[in-house]
Amino acid sequence: MDIILLGPPGAGKGTQASHLEATRGMIQLSTGDMLRAAVKSGSPVGLQAKAVMEAGELVSDAIVSGIIDEKLASLDPAQGVIFDGYPRTAAQAEQLDTILEGRGRSLDKVIELEVNEDKLVARIVGRYTCAVCGAGYHDHFKQPKVAETCDVCGSHDFKRRPDDNEDTVRTRMAEYRAKTEPIIPIYQARGLLARVDGMGEIGAVTHAIEAILDAA
Repeated sequence: MDIILLGPPGAGKGTQASHLEATRGMIQLSTGDMLRAAVKSGSPVGLQAKAVMEAGELVSDAIVSGIIDEKLASLDPAQGVIFDGYPRTAAQAEQLDTILEGRGRSLDKVIELEVNEDKLVARIVGRYTCAVCGAGYHDHFKQPKVAETCDVCGSHDFKRRPDDNEDTVRTRMAEYRAKTEPIIPIYQARGLLARVDGMGEIGAVTHAIEAILDAA
């Protein structure tokens, strides 16, 4: 199956995509990760992206779509994919349809992780990781069993992402509402949209997504 996971930054798309990769053999296509990989590989599209980024400019829709197409070309046509962070705009949604058609693919489902903005801010602002092994923690929801000691590797060093602050998170939310939410009615009109409460426990969200995919 080829699906899209929609939701603002911090909604849990990456966590759920990782589960689907592990249980269903799907491939997560995260535009950020693919962009970095394309630049590192030195592919034609990657070189275009590198030049744009080095100039301090935003990567165009055409380049992002080119990277998506390039990645799909390298996959087994029978292997399902999860689009994470793409499409972000109505224009990208149109481009994705064209790309999929050209590769003999089509969207099977679009799953929106619905969130409460204030609760999402609290979720993101409170998260931190072990600086050594990357294990994730949270000020309120998941603290180390022993104070200031990583459960996994025993390190005492922790770090927070510099952009995990309230102002940045609310700016991202506003951008998501302005640019990405308008594509939701497009998929709803095509009968592809399903909604899941993204504020639930991770396991409950996973179960809901699995049920939607099984039904489809």
